[in-house]
Amino acid sequence: MTVTAEEIYALAPFAETIGVRFATISAPEVRARLDYTPALSTTGGGLHGGALMGLADVAAAVCAAVNGPEGALPATMQSNTLFLRPVRGAGAFATARPLHVGRNTVTVEVDINDEQDTQCVRITQVVALRTPRSGA
Repeated sequence: MTVTAEEIYALAPFAETIGVRFATISAPEVRARLDYTPALSTTGGGLHGGALMGLADVAAAVCAAVNGPEGALPATMQSNTLFLRPVRGAGAFATARPLHVGRNTVTVEVDINDEQDTQCVRITQVVALRTPRSGA
């Protein structure tokens, strides 16, 4: 399944609202970034954990969707986050890869690095793939 950033923003406006931008959208890997803005920062000038989780959740959902059947909609079921160090500087760079693709779920690992390519966050998510009901 192929999908564009514009289609993602239409289906999930939150992604565009917080400023997620996509470099790669493919089944093996989704790469996205979140630029630093003061509105997304926290004490000490790093990106807020909630902003980083938003980036990771969007990247994981897109990764799950492109690994699922055409038209399936992703819904996060479980998320585990390890904050290893703050993300400071120009922004955060996420790489999402499928660990396991099942019939109704995809387990996705997301690494978030800073501009020096140092790993700052690791997220593992289980994403359900929901098939929309016709006529709904």
